[in-house]
Amino acid sequence: MHVTTDPSAPWLIVGLGNPGPEYAANRHNVGFMVADLLAERIGGRFKRAGKAQAQVVEGRIGPPGPGNRRVILAKPMSYMNVSGGPVTALRDFYKVPVANIVAIHDELDIDYGTLRLKLGGGDNGHNGLKSMTKVMGPDYHRVRFGIGRPPGRMQVADFVLKDFSAAERKELGYFVDRAADAVECLVIEGLERAQGTYNS
Repeated sequence: MHVTTDPSAPWLIVGLGNPGPEYAANRHNVGFMVADLLAERIGGRFKRAGKAQAQVVEGRIGPPGPGNRRVILAKPMSYMNVSGGPVTALRDFYKVPVANIVAIHDELDIDYGTLRLKLGGGDNGHNGLKSMTKVMGPDYHRVRFGIGRPPGRMQVADFVLKDFSAAERKELGYFVDRAADAVECLVIEGLERAQGTYNS
C-alpha cells in the first residue's frame, strides 16, 4: 500500500508506553525509549501538550533545506490501552494525515532487537495499537521493535511489564538507536526505502 500525502504536512511520531517511573525500563516501554532518543537528536525536551494527555516535542528531522520534515514526537501519558485518545487529540490539533502517523511499539512475534516497518494491518493483540486503530482506523505506519516471546509458561502481560533482562540490556542501546534511524529514514525517504534498509 503506497500512500502519498502533502509533503508539507507534519508527521506525528508516537512512542507507545506506560507513564511513571515503575514502567520506564519495561519491554512494553521501548516506544518511549525510541521517542526519547529522537527528541535528544532534534535537541528538544518533552513538555505537556495543552489539553491532550501526552508529552510532545516539536522539531524537524532531516538535512537542512527542502528535504527535512516537520515532526511532532509524542508520548501518550494515558495508559497503553487508551493511547488512541491522546493520539487522536494530537492528530486533530496538528492537522496530521493518518498516513503521516507512526507508532513505535514492542512486538512479541519478532525476535529481540529485530525491526519491522509497515503501513496498516492488525494489532496482533497489542493494546496500544488496538486503541489507536479503534479511533482512527488501521492506516498508520508502525515501527515494530521485536521483544520475543515469554520464556516457559510466563504470561504475556507479565513478560511485557518486566524490565529487559541483563543480557538484553547489553544490546538495548544499539537496537534503540537503530530503531530511531529507521523512523528518520521512514519520514525522510519513505516506507519502501526504510523497509529495505531496516526490515531484518
